[in-house]
This record gives sequence, structure tokens and C-alpha cells, in this order.
Amino acid sequence: MARQSKPFRDRNPVIIGAISLTVIAALVFLAFNAASLPIIGGGTVYQAYFSEAAGLKPDDPVRVAGVKVGKVDSLELDHGAVLVTFRVKDAYLGDQTEAAIQIETLLGAKYLALVPQGSTPLSADTRIPLSRTASPYDVVQAFSDLSSTVDSIDTTQLADSFEVLSQTFSNTPDEVKSSLEGLARLSQTISSRDDQLKQLLTATRSVTQVLADRNGEFTKLIIDSNTLLQEVQARRQLIDQILANTQKLSIQLSGLVADNTKTLTPALQQLSTVTQILEQNRENLGQTVANLAPFVRVFTNTLGNGRWFDSYVQNLIPGVLGSAVCGTASSTPLPAGCTSGGNG
Repeated sequence: MARQSKPFRDRNPVIIGAISLTVIAALVFLAFNAASLPIIGGGTVYQAYFSEAAGLKPDDPVRVAGVKVGKVDSLELDHGAVLVTFRVKDAYLGDQTEAAIQIETLLGAKYLALVPQGSTPLSADTRIPLSRTASPYDVVQAFSDLSSTVDSIDTTQLADSFEVLSQTFSNTPDEVKSSLEGLARLSQTISSRDDQLKQLLTATRSVTQVLADRNGEFTKLIIDSNTLLQEVQARRQLIDQILANTQKLSIQLSGLVADNTKTLTPALQQLSTVTQILEQNRENLGQTVANLAPFVRVFTNTLGNGRWFDSYVQNLIPGVLGSAVCGTASSTPLPAGCTSGGNG
């Protein structure tokens, strides 16, 4: 006889609860580490050494030949160098692959560019050395450093130093002496414009800081503009068709006007004459409308009782004949034109 399974409600709730919590914990762990999964994850993790970070940040894109193939995971110091950990998906990297930090936008956004080289695939445990990496020169950081260090430069002493140097080399050939004299004049000019240069560099640092703070907004603006251009590109054929049809419509309207010029010109001239006459008689027309108003009101009251009209004509029937016709009996309805006294 087959053994019957135990109903679910009769099972031990402690065991069921433990199994459920284990499954939920496993699902939460997988959700937070989905990027590390081999099938649905973000790809293979590699590492590379750089002499400096140059503004590269986590989540910055990783590109191969301009195509995004992954993103930067983290940056950390390792024995005086910057160790960049990045993730690549669906891209071949050889054992001689080169990496470089490139400038993505004029506002200083960076990305990690890879140049796949080598016939053997790059191992995930092999770090790209400094000899095959490169970092860009950060102009924004240079201006910021210049604006912060220019205050400590004694421009007067610098000018005096160049002046002494030019006097020392006074017996040298004319080319060297001219160069040193030019340096002396340059240093004097810089010394005389010391305050203006400090103010300029301070303002430059403020501008670069504002641009750096608004980097995300500018990037979003550029992305939105790219989306708009892509939509315009997708609808280019429809826009071309609309413009072509508009051009055809203008040609047809021009032909219609040209074909009916002889007919339209006299009609417009006559219409202009009529409008001039109406303009000249505007007061008369207003007076006519004002005089016509009482007649229209009385006429409306006459025809406002139904399918007949109600009117009264005085003295239409002579007095004696009217008395005979109308009579004096108060119980008899009076004919039209009679009054209750019998007078017509």
C-alpha cells in the first residue's frame, strides 16, 4: 500500500519557516550581487595600474573603439599607483591590452579606453601594468592649482631676479641678451598686473568649480540633445516629405493666383468700391436701422399671436352703418372694427 503524503497544514511550521527564510535570504543575496553572476552579471572583472586617477570615478564607462563595453567598479591606492577595477562584457581583451583614461566631455568627464592587443586572452587575474596605461593631463585641475598657488609667488622678487639675470648675461651674444631682456620685461609686466592676474585666476577657479558642480546637468543636456537629434534623424524622411509637399502647395497657389488674376482683380476692385460706398453712408445706414426699429417692433407684435394678425382700422365703417352692423347687444360678439359702444 502506497504511503500517503502528509498534508501541508500538518507539517512542522518551524521547518517550513526556516526553509522559507533561507530561500528569501538567498534571493536577496543574489539580487544585491546580480552584477557578479556569470550569466546575467556585468561581465568579467579586470584591473589596471595607472600613475594617477585623473578624475576617473566609479561607474564611469569603459569603451573599446568608442563603444561602451562596461564600467569602472572602484579605484584604490596600491604601492604608490592607482589600481582601477573595471568590468567588461562581450569584448575580447588580449594579454597585451593597453588602457588609457580619456576625456569624454569638455567639462571634464572621463572614461576608460581599452585597446585590445595580443593573441592570448587576458586573464582576469593579470593586472595591466603601468607600462601599458596612460593618464591625461587635467587642465581644470592645473588652473585650480595655479589659482591657489599664485598668491604665494613674490612677483616683485621674480622681476628683480630676471633683471639681475639679464645684467649678468649682458656680455653674451645678442640673441641670448635679447631673450633675457624680454624675460625681464615680461616679469615686470606680470608684476605690474599682479592683482589683476590674481583676480582673474580666482574667477577662473570659481568658473571651473561651477562647471564641475554642474557636470551631471550638462551631461544630461548633451544626452537629451543627442536623443532629439536621433529622433529628428529618424523622422528625416517625413520632414523631407512635408517640405516637398509644402513647396508643391506654394507652386499650386502661385499658379492659381496667376491663372485667376484677370478675374480676381476686377472683383477686388468692385469690392473695394462697395466698401468705400458703405463707409461713406455709414451714418445714413445707422439712422435707417434706428428708424426701422419701431416698425419692426410693432410688426412683430402684430404677427405674434399665431397664424393671423391683429390690427385695428379706425373709422373704416360710417357711424350709422356701423351702428346697424355692429348692433348694441352686449351678448353678441362684435365684428372687427367695432367697439363696445357700437362706433366703428
